[in-house]
Amino acid sequence: MKIQMEMLFGSVLAIYNALIQLGKKIVDVIVPEYPAIYKFLPGSEKMQKESSIKNYDLAISVDSSDIKRLNGFASYFEQAKVTINIDHHSVNSMFADYNFVNPDSPACCQILILVLEFLGVDINKEIGSCLVAGIITDTGGFKYQGTSKETFEFTAWLLSIGVNVADIYRRVLERQTKGHFELSKIAMERLELIEDEKIAFTYITRKDEQEVNAQNGDHAGLVDIGRSIEGVEVSVLLTEKEDGSYKGSLRSNDYVNVSDVCMMFNGGGHPRAAGCQIHLGLQEAKERIIHELKKHLK
Repeated sequence: MKIQMEMLFGSVLAIYNALIQLGKKIVDVIVPEYPAIYKFLPGSEKMQKESSIKNYDLAISVDSSDIKRLNGFASYFEQAKVTINIDHHSVNSMFADYNFVNPDSPACCQILILVLEFLGVDINKEIGSCLVAGIITDTGGFKYQGTSKETFEFTAWLLSIGVNVADIYRRVLERQTKGHFELSKIAMERLELIEDEKIAFTYITRKDEQEVNAQNGDHAGLVDIGRSIEGVEVSVLLTEKEDGSYKGSLRSNDYVNVSDVCMMFNGGGHPRAAGCQIHLGLQEAKERIIHELKKHLK
């Protein structure tokens, strides 16, 4: 049976290890970009950017609200015989043959624990490490509003089976590459406070990334620099892509639903963390996002 999976790291590697445990022979993990910090997770060496297989028996997408979020690899998913979508975003287009979506869950890996238990998978230390990595990243280290009592209960149970939660937390949230450090300095130097200092805005260009020799994923978390400033409600980071468009990353603190804002630009996500792709130049992209955000500020 040929199985293909796409999207985010903890979730997809947890499923990969589970499927191998269940005796599946051909399991491909297709992830177009992934930060080097995740290479410690079991099965990470199996992540690949593309595949020679055109028609999979089964394709599984995790932690993705829409087929467009599959970053150009949607063709593998569309041509598979059977498709599954497992997600926790509040807006999901239900793009698979089978959709398991729980918007009340703060982390996709929290859903996967239930899925894997239902399938009879032995959630061992290796699978548990992947699940904890996903829970930590999706909840921002247990600090986002959606973090629930069950989140801590699941994490405590994974700790009890030998998962080193503290080490995984440090690796995925506290350790940074040199490229990430250099981009952080650039983003901070450019940061502007707009609209009575309720919006923090900054950006990173392709030239910036080349000059500091940044690698895939080195811009992750830069948007939180602005959100941590007292009085800021929304932080915006624009990151230039290879085609000259900009990826928008938005984070809010208390009341602005940034998923609603990003949906105006064919994006989406969570109420306090969302993203979009804007096919405009830097200045126009900035103006469009700020204009939309003003409608949501108190």
